[in-house]
Amino acid sequence: MLGALINALGAVSLGAPIGMQSLSKTIHWSFLMSVFTVVPATAVLGASWIDWHRIFASLKPIGIIEHMLLVPAYGAIIGGWFGAWPMPLDWERPWQEWPICVCYGAIGGYIGGQMVSLLTLLSEHKNLKLA
Repeated sequence: MLGALINALGAVSLGAPIGMQSLSKTIHWSFLMSVFTVVPATAVLGASWIDWHRIFASLKPIGIIEHMLLVPAYGAIIGGWFGAWPMPLDWERPWQEWPICVCYGAIGGYIGGQMVSLLTLLSEHKNLKLA
């Protein structure tokens, strides 16, 4: 819940529309971003502020699991950022509305981050095999 609130405040501060219809869309988007960024890390790290800071602020993950938390979370954030680029273009397409293209970008970035994590894991640990 706190992660969704922080995501929503960040979106509004970066220019997300404010209004009754837009507010519900912003809240839904912030929950989606929390599922990609905060929920997996909370399940693994719990409330350890030191681990959160080391992984997400200092970018120093230790081990496979922390690497698998970091890369997809940043992938979702970067993907959402790239997804926001077509919104100000004046094409008047339905997919340009807030937060449709940002959601697609976040989903694509998260999937891309998962793939990068998996490929990194497989390249570093050659003896691992996919089932």
